[in-house]
Formats: sequence, C-alpha cells, structure tokens
Amino acid sequence: MSDTTVETSIETGGRRSRRDSVRRPPAGSTIPQLPPGVARRPFQPTKIVSDDQVEAIHKASLQVLSEIGMDFLLPEAIDLLKKSGGVKITGDRVRFDPAFVEEMVSHAPSNFTFHARNPDKSIPIGGDRMAFVAVGSPPNCHDMEGGRRSGNRADYQKFLKLTQYFNCIDASSGYSVEPIDLHPSIRHLEALRDKATLIDKPIKCYSLGRQNVLDAIEIARIVNQVSEEEMVNRPCLMTIVNTNSPLKLDNNMLMGMMELSSRGQIVCVTPFTLAGAMAPVTVAGAVTQQNAEALAGLAFCQLVRKGAPVVYGGFTSNVDMKSGAPAFGTPEYMQSTLLGGQLARRYGIPYRTSNTCAANTVDAQAAYESVFSLWGVTMGGGNYIMHGAGWMEGGLVASFEKFVIDCDLIQMVKSFLQPLDTSPDALALDAIREVGPGGHFFGAQHTLARYSEAFYQPIISDWRNYQQWSAAGSPDAYKKANQVYKQALENYVQPPMPAAVRAELDTFVDRRVKEGGVKTDF
Repeated sequence: MSDTTVETSIETGGRRSRRDSVRRPPAGSTIPQLPPGVARRPFQPTKIVSDDQVEAIHKASLQVLSEIGMDFLLPEAIDLLKKSGGVKITGDRVRFDPAFVEEMVSHAPSNFTFHARNPDKSIPIGGDRMAFVAVGSPPNCHDMEGGRRSGNRADYQKFLKLTQYFNCIDASSGYSVEPIDLHPSIRHLEALRDKATLIDKPIKCYSLGRQNVLDAIEIARIVNQVSEEEMVNRPCLMTIVNTNSPLKLDNNMLMGMMELSSRGQIVCVTPFTLAGAMAPVTVAGAVTQQNAEALAGLAFCQLVRKGAPVVYGGFTSNVDMKSGAPAFGTPEYMQSTLLGGQLARRYGIPYRTSNTCAANTVDAQAAYESVFSLWGVTMGGGNYIMHGAGWMEGGLVASFEKFVIDCDLIQMVKSFLQPLDTSPDALALDAIREVGPGGHFFGAQHTLARYSEAFYQPIISDWRNYQQWSAAGSPDAYKKANQVYKQALENYVQPPMPAAVRAELDTFVDRRVKEGGVKTDF
C-alpha cells in the first residue's frame, strides 16, 4: 500500500502558515499523528467580560500594587528597583507607581521565536499561535503496571522520549516527573543533559538559584551553538516564575528573572492563585490579584532589560472548600482562563495557560476536565499551553496513559483549528448530483478519492461497532493508551547531535558534576 498525502496549514519553525503536502504512513502501520507544527487560531478569542470591565480589573490591579505593594525578597532586585525611581520601598515591600508599571510593560514584545537546537522545531510564541507543552513538575508518576510511584530518572527519560515522539507536543516542560534519584546538587545538570540529548525541541529550566540558572543557560548555549553575544537575540531557554501568592517574589525566582532577562531569554511570570486559598474567593478578585502579581513581575523583567521576551502566565482556579484541595477543569477555571487571556491581550503580551485536571485516575473525570481546560485555553487565546499532556491529581502525578489521551485531545484541537475548506471541490455539488435523493455516499467518487484522509484519525478513540470492538478484546481507553505509550517508546528515535556538540556538552556537565553542582541543605 502506498503512502497517502494529507494537507496541513499548521505552522512550523516560525515560518508563515502555508498548506504543505505531508506524507503519512498507511493507517495501522504506526500511531496516527498530525504533522509537526504550531497551530494557528483562525478566529478571535472569546471575551468573557467587556472592555470596560477589563479596564476595571487593570486599574484595580495597579491599585493593589500602589497601595498594598508586593514583597521582593532579593536585595539585588530591591537595589535595581530603587534606582528606577518608579517605586516606594519599605524593607522588602515595594509599592509601584502605576505609570511606571504601564511604561515598563509596554516594552515587552508581543511575539517572538522560541528557538530549538533543531531549527525546524523552533516555535513562534504570540499572536494567534498555540504551542502545546508536556506536563511539568509532578513529584510522582503512574502507569497501569507500575502504579503510583515517586519520580525517577528512568521515567523522566521516558517522558522526554514521548515529548519528542508526539508531533502535537511542541516543547518540553521542566521535569515531566521529578527525578528524585538524582541528588539535588546535580539533578539539574543531569536532567538538562538528558533533555538536551533526548529531544531537539525547545527546552525549559527551573529558577532554583543563580548557579542552577547559569548552568542551564550554558547548556542551552552549547546545544544551540551560539555565542553569549548571539544568545541575547536568540531566545532558546525559558523559565516559569511562580509568584509566592499572595503578593511575594522569593530570592530564587528573582535570580532567575534577572539572569535570563539580562541575557534575552524567556521568563514566563505565572502567579499560582487558587481562589479561596492564596487569592480572594471570587473569580474576579482572584484574577485581579493574579494580574497585579503578573504585572509586577513583567515590569521587573523589563527593568532588567527592555524588550526581554516575557509571557503573561495565568493559573487561577478554585479549591474545594470542604477539603481545601485544588480543583481544575472547572467552570471557574475556564472563566479565569478566558479573563486572563483578555488581560494578556490588553498588554499585548503572549499568554501562558494550562491543560489541567484534578482526577486521581485515568477516568471520565480526567477526560472531561481536560476537555474543559482545553476548550478554555483555545477560546481564551492561549499561546503557550503548559501541562498539555500527562497532568493528573492536580499536578501531583504525571501519567503515561494520560499523556497519550491528552495527545489525542490536542490533535483534535489542532484539527478543529484547521481552516475549513469551502472550495467548489469541498462543496461537493458533483457528488450530491451523483448520489441524488435516497442514495449513499460510501461509493461516491468524491468519497473514494478522499477515503484515507476524510476525517481525523484518532489515537485512542475507538469508532468500531460493538461487535468489531468486542471481537478485538473490548479495549477501553485506559488499556489502549497503555499500549500506545509503549509503542511510542519503541518507535522513538533519538535526534542526532553533532559529535563536537555532544563532546562540549558532556565536558561541561561532567566538570560541573565533579565540582559538586550547587550547594544544598541535604
């Protein structure tokens, strides 16, 4: 059987959208995938409130920063803010002049390219683009055979391979699961070496101290083969900065912001504001606090270096008021996601949001909460979607089976976002004439010519009738996802890296490991 040709308008490597002919293997010979590339949203994002209401939240956020202020716990950051003339400082408390915040934030770029060591895997961030990122930071992982277990390097490497294999995942996260069998002093070095060699998509680091960040910057520089001077104009490393809600930024986060922004690398400022816990219980109040914290962080990055690439992060949801546990994929999460997107667009800054759920196992709750999350990020104008695949238990677990199910959902989103063909051929008047009243289209020439590419080919969804399905062993989604993730690992091919680059990377990491990495308390 010969390959079939499918059409795509997904964007790759920062290039303009176009319709390419992409070769897809015959159905059944491999895991069905869309071609790689960042999706584009063909419609305007949804507004959940009026422009006047957005302005009211904006002004309330500035009032929070000017009257209440925000604590900055790094003395170097306080010194830099003092020199700016746009703040009032009492101890660690910084109160911002609203005009200063607005002026600083205005320097942030509306879009930029997040470079990968493989130029074809670089991704555009901002505008109508949607990049999906693997799950990041759970301390535990889970699959059907091994159950729930603490994170380890072997499982971390498996998630990296899945990140590389699935085309719909555009970039890596931090650690898809924390490799706690690596000592904290050298964990970032070995984990980043794994990431730099097992994938060739854009990479992210954690802001866990100055030396930790400097090591990550050097690893990114080496694998992207750029000089320190060139790196300033080539964003190839990102960090996520979570504010210590309410209204605080700690030493490590501020160090990361200063080191990356000063070098032209990407900082995504993401307040983690759970309504009723770390933020007011109302959605509007929680998002007002989210916006205040985000503005303070974004303004600080621009103070460090005007024009430094930044991303506005939104991560507001609610908690279960009976147990205090975080809830995700809820109506409140969708509302805050749409509202956060409106605010990000008001400032002209790319928007980070997330595909989340609070389910404890791969079940209907896991699926419908993720569907609601993905609908919120799609309609809310998300540009950089964290935890795109694999997130479970409110972020406590990375699931191999959920990773595959989420990839299926993301592919559905990307297929939904494809421009709808309304050409004369697609309108199919000849086919309607051929069939006429009372016939069927299974044998129509128009159908047969498009048989292998007529509709989305699912990874998990089983559309066989009951008899066919039961004859095949009655596989449910959980079992099929287990089979698919194992098949993906078998199909994985490590991306090539020039020998000289690998040698330079190993020399640096080996030296830093021998030196002891970074100081820890244990």
